[in-house]
Amino acid sequence: MNDEQLQVVMGLIMNAGNAKSEAVAALAAAKENNFAEAEARMKAANEALVEAHNTQTSLLTAEASGNNSEVTLLMVHSQDHLMNAISYLGLTQELIDVYKRLTTLEKQ
Repeated sequence: MNDEQLQVVMGLIMNAGNAKSEAVAALAAAKENNFAEAEARMKAANEALVEAHNTQTSLLTAEASGNNSEVTLLMVHSQDHLMNAISYLGLTQELIDVYKRLTTLEKQ
C-alpha cells in the first residue's frame, strides 16, 4: 500500500470512528432528555458518515475503472469500521426516537 492509499484508508477509519463517537454522545444526551444536543450530535455523526462513505465510493469507483487497490488488513479494517458506524447510527436514531416517545408519555 502506497502513502496515498494509506491516507485514504486512514481517513475512512477516522471519519467512520468520528461518526460512531458522535452517535455515542447523541445517545447519552437523549438518555438525559437533552434532545437538542442529541440532534446536533447525530447531525455531526451523519456528516462524518457521509465523508467516510464518499471515501469508500471513491475507492469503489477507482476499482471499477481498473485501478485496483491492494487488499490489506488495514483496508478490511476500514470497511469494518464503516459498516459498524452505519449500523450504529441507524440503531442510535431509533433509540433516540424511543427516548422521545417515553418522555412524551411520562409527561401525560
